[in-house]
Amino acid sequence: MGKISGKRKPVVPQYAIFPLLSCVILNFIVYTGTDFLAGSWKHYDLTLPIDRAVPVIPGFVTVYLGCYLFWIVNYILIARQGEEHCIQFATADMLSRLVCAFFYLVLPTTNVRPVLSGGGIWEMLLGMVYGMDDPTRLFPSIHCLVSWFCFIGIRGRKNVPRAYRVFSCLFALLVCVSTQFTKQHYIVDVFGGILLAEGMYWLAFHTQLYRYPKRVFDMLNKKCFRRQDVSVRKQVGCEE
Repeated sequence: MGKISGKRKPVVPQYAIFPLLSCVILNFIVYTGTDFLAGSWKHYDLTLPIDRAVPVIPGFVTVYLGCYLFWIVNYILIARQGEEHCIQFATADMLSRLVCAFFYLVLPTTNVRPVLSGGGIWEMLLGMVYGMDDPTRLFPSIHCLVSWFCFIGIRGRKNVPRAYRVFSCLFALLVCVSTQFTKQHYIVDVFGGILLAEGMYWLAFHTQLYRYPKRVFDMLNKKCFRRQDVSVRKQVGCEE
């Protein structure tokens, strides 16, 4: 029999599995761990006069929740830009979470959420968000941080259609706006998230820091996928 041909490329490249998993796991550890440690500590309200002037628009909860799909799609798209780009991006993402953990522990923040009036579907959804997500760990905003990463990770990448790059920028900004109209964050949280994303992205792409996690990812790939690759090669060889 002839060689197997026309094999479809995986949605997530093999080299990207551990970097992406590491981003997800560290995000979970930081978000839940800091709440466990600092949940009973004194929290600071960073409300500014401009925040008080912004009205509640419950309909923006659709953007606030819908961005999770945006994150998944763009993180996979970024990972597919090549192994080095993927690992540099994952390094920036993980560094940003460590900075978030520092602020969540050293400067715990909170806000006062409004009392929702009306019984519409948007008020109901926003009320569910309020019920599931405590008003803590606000500065910097992870929602804004991750959404901005989704844009800058493909910014300037010529193999990604310009229209989608523009869409990613606009949608990331829309997510930032949604955090204001849902009163999930205040304006300082937004700027904190964006500036943190830009800073860690620059650091990961202009230094050699990414080589340290790359060594770990390379080791994991060899241990977890080497046997699988050998098995596939043997199978293909038998079918020739």
